[in-house]
Amino acid sequence: MDRFLRMQLFVRVVERGSFLAAAADLGLARSTATQAIKALEADVGARLLERTTRHVAVTLDGSAFYQRCLSILADVDEAEAIFRDAKPQGILRVDAHPVLTQTFLLPHLRSFLDRHPLLEIQFGQGDRFVDLVREGVDCVIRAGEVTDSSLIMRRLGSIREMTCASPDYIKARGMPRSLDDLEGHQVVGFISSRTGQIMPLEFMVGEDVRYVTLPARVTANNSDTVMDIARRGFGLMQAPRYHLQRHVDDGTLVEVLPDFPPPPTPLSALYPQNRQLSPRVRVFIDWVARIFAEAEI
Repeated sequence: MDRFLRMQLFVRVVERGSFLAAAADLGLARSTATQAIKALEADVGARLLERTTRHVAVTLDGSAFYQRCLSILADVDEAEAIFRDAKPQGILRVDAHPVLTQTFLLPHLRSFLDRHPLLEIQFGQGDRFVDLVREGVDCVIRAGEVTDSSLIMRRLGSIREMTCASPDYIKARGMPRSLDDLEGHQVVGFISSRTGQIMPLEFMVGEDVRYVTLPARVTANNSDTVMDIARRGFGLMQAPRYHLQRHVDDGTLVEVLPDFPPPPTPLSALYPQNRQLSPRVRVFIDWVARIFAEAEI
């Protein structure tokens, strides 16, 4: 087995967490897979995997090597795709917020995969900043302005935002009717993964954006947690309307200052420059763009 095939096998072992499963995926005997990984470790000069009778875990060196393998294998796939009419295939690693994924992507996922039977999708989900190249991620869908010039961006639209609080909080603090009425109120602080700071509230006043900083006794760096804290009466919060609307509808949140909405937030698909020719990335982003072009966000 040549070094390239050993790298493919190593990536599969890491992703499947099993020599047996990885060997079956690639049509190999388990003993062949075991010997190939040993040979790869000898070539690299480092232990890449920790084996027990029931589990395979990647080492620190193995984790770093895994990310490099992903990049190398992707480059080979994309180089080959230039010279042939390649069908999208392999694992597409996408990072997007869970509620956005559940609300907009999953309802259409079956038809997308039916059109591309050789494609697999792995969703990573959260609010944190993702290093696409280092972590081997093909594409992220993110809200907010894009500051990383090393990434290619495709704008998907704009997300409407809203300000909310729980009925109990409003009962205790009063319903603000203007921005001046926010004095004496509190927020549930959302900590930005980029800056590490609590994000201020934002309000549109005519054509201008007004920033308001309020005290926060409780903070979190996950938007779902911030929403749950707000529903328990700890302060005001701002988030996408699609994320909060069902809680407004069921009465666990109420909209605050609807005449001064937060400015809409840009929504974009981002991917590394070395993924721009990848058939799987191209068809995915085209599909996502169509979904958001037709969606009410």
